[in-house]
Amino acid sequence: MLKQNLQMRLGQKLAPQQIQLMKLIQLHTLEFEEELERELEENPALEKAEESKEEEYSSLDETYEDEGTDSINTDFDVNEYIFDDEPAYKTSSNNYSADDEEFDNQSLLTEGQSLYDYLLEQIRLINIDGDDLKIAEYIIGNLDNDGYLRREVKQIVDDLAFSLGVYTTKEKAEDILENYVQKLDPSGVGARGLQECLLLQIEKKVSADKAVILAANILRNQFDALTNKHYNKIIQKYDIEEEDLKDALEVISKLSPKVGGNFDTQTITINQEIIPDFVIHVKDNGEKGVDVHPTLNSKNAPSLRVSDEYKDILTTYSHDKKSAEHKQAALFIKQKLDAAKWYIDAINQRQNTLLQTISAIVKLQKNYFITGDEKSLKPMILKDVADITGFDISTISRVVKSKYADTPNGIVYLKNLFSDSLTNDDGEEVSTKEIKNHLMDIINAENKRKPLTDDALVVLLKEKGYNIARRTIAKYREQLSIPVARLRKEL
Repeated sequence: MLKQNLQMRLGQKLAPQQIQLMKLIQLHTLEFEEELERELEENPALEKAEESKEEEYSSLDETYEDEGTDSINTDFDVNEYIFDDEPAYKTSSNNYSADDEEFDNQSLLTEGQSLYDYLLEQIRLINIDGDDLKIAEYIIGNLDNDGYLRREVKQIVDDLAFSLGVYTTKEKAEDILENYVQKLDPSGVGARGLQECLLLQIEKKVSADKAVILAANILRNQFDALTNKHYNKIIQKYDIEEEDLKDALEVISKLSPKVGGNFDTQTITINQEIIPDFVIHVKDNGEKGVDVHPTLNSKNAPSLRVSDEYKDILTTYSHDKKSAEHKQAALFIKQKLDAAKWYIDAINQRQNTLLQTISAIVKLQKNYFITGDEKSLKPMILKDVADITGFDISTISRVVKSKYADTPNGIVYLKNLFSDSLTNDDGEEVSTKEIKNHLMDIINAENKRKPLTDDALVVLLKEKGYNIARRTIAKYREQLSIPVARLRKEL
């Protein structure tokens, strides 16, 4: 039996304007320029103004309020009409946190060639056909981005039978891999591990050079000793001098562990181009101190206005209340004018949010912007900036993500300015970045013949006033991509 009941439920729902604003806030300068050009192209009621930025914004609201569509009696219900060309941000939303995205795309994309295509071109020029060619092409299709074959040959044999109806043996597939695929360029492609990759490269070096021969022997017979840097064991094994081993290691260091690194599976190459979103000005006022003043990149502050021409057209159409076509035209123009005003308001809010956020960051990290020394960075988390600006933590996260600042000491990624804190022996809170910098300095200055262990690093940092546990040192070392002492050893 069906039952009816009433329930009251309290929920939160983002308005389209809020979604649009969040979308704009998280864009860096290049993406914002593209978004702005797209909006200008889609909405003819929105246009760039010629006046100064301040005049445009101050006169915009007055003009729109006095002559805007709200004061025009269109005498129809907007909800009765739906237009296919309504701006996308009014009909759909991406209501998710910007934290779920990674904005690592400060780049320009240009067409290139993938490793897969490059290898296929070569294999089809070789005297191989029939099922052997299908097997070779299938093996190439199973290579990863670095050029390695990570799958077992037996699995490939099974897949060939089920997927392509090509029946072969493991021995046959290995023969095609070793005599055809691994002979292709670049050297080392098709390897099943690092050792095989390096051996494939050095075996193509036709040379009687003593260092090359020794390097090949080390890779073939003493690979474990090499990776563990047991240099004394290698010297004793081959009865060589230390200089001989250095020459061999020099040869090995020039080999590539990732032969597919110059290619991209999505047929694009990336040319990094960073355009700062903020500019930090530092001015020494003598006895008054140093003034640090942030500004927006001019590309983040476009001069926009609502088209006067479209306002006039709307006025004309709205006077004719009998023609259905004119009513539809008036509704269309009104929606475009509303969208333009809405978009300009969102741009203004974006600028205000960006400026308040960067001003709070400058206030907290003033010494860093003056000196440029990372050791002067203060502990700062998103909540610290949110407390100053009054914005939500998620808004601060959207602002700093993928944003850069041009400072007198170089371009800085804003996210790198944030760090946790630890308390030193004097009871002062210091940034973990400061500790990591000290750790890096100590390791860079160590004797590479006898690298410092984590226990030794604990003692040295304690002498500097940082009482840190050994496991914390290990964690910081891993974050800095510094290997353990044994692997830092050099001849």
